[in-house]
Amino acid sequence: MHVNFMKYKWVYFGISLAILIPGLLSLIFYGLRPSIDFTGGTLLEIQTPAKNFSEVAKNQNLELSSVQPSADNTYLLRFKTLDKDQNEKFKSALGPDLIEKRYESVGPIVGAEMTKKALLAVALASIAIVIYIAWSFRGVPKPYSSWKFGVSAVAALLHDALVVLGIFSLFGHFYHVEIDALFVTALLTVIGFSVHDTIVVFDRVRENLPKMYTKPFSEIVDFSLTETLVRSLNTSLTVILTLTALLLFGGETIRWFVVALLVGIISGTYSSIFNAAPLLVLWESHRPRSTS
Repeated sequence: MHVNFMKYKWVYFGISLAILIPGLLSLIFYGLRPSIDFTGGTLLEIQTPAKNFSEVAKNQNLELSSVQPSADNTYLLRFKTLDKDQNEKFKSALGPDLIEKRYESVGPIVGAEMTKKALLAVALASIAIVIYIAWSFRGVPKPYSSWKFGVSAVAALLHDALVVLGIFSLFGHFYHVEIDALFVTALLTVIGFSVHDTIVVFDRVRENLPKMYTKPFSEIVDFSLTETLVRSLNTSLTVILTLTALLLFGGETIRWFVVALLVGIISGTYSSIFNAAPLLVLWESHRPRSTS
């Protein structure tokens, strides 16, 4: 008994496109909104009983990127730009009981060179994943190709990365959400999770190919997905529940980091089941089946 997933593969692709297209258009026209981690800015460390930093900064048209609390009512504030006059005005609005501990301009934590290296690393990792999966799946019976397994897995990986980037481009445009170093961490984590989940499905397909060789490839994939579906959903649901708890109780500092992980994990679960496997079936369907 198996679920006929592949019957609706075009519906799955349509859902992915409906999510991807707005995000891609947003990336093209609006781009991403970089934080001080990418652009540099001003660092202000103060000790004060006041906590209405965001409200004061908004009233004075200042771009406050982050607030990092520490002991004894001490706070580390990051601004896009804050000259000396603006600094004095900002401190005055917070009240007389304020002590300035540090005021300095800082460079970007994530420089242009590091960003290029990160993109290069992702590209090289994608190629390495294709080669590794092709080598690991080299035992699949002919005429099926292990290379198609690898390329399909990377296609699902890129789908998940683009979903996260597109959604955060929309968040940046409409809600002024900025991407920082934590966002890069979340994106790399999502990529790793996506590949892991896809390989679980493909590994079951590989195991079932010799057992069900006389069956159509789409039926073998349907059977494999049915076998792994509960495992995939349970694994993802455990992570999603944990991230939801962090989102509710983790505080402002890691909120958008957790949101990026949530979006990516949900997308990764979807793409592993409803993108990678149907793409593999679609690719194999264009190969003439051997009559021998």
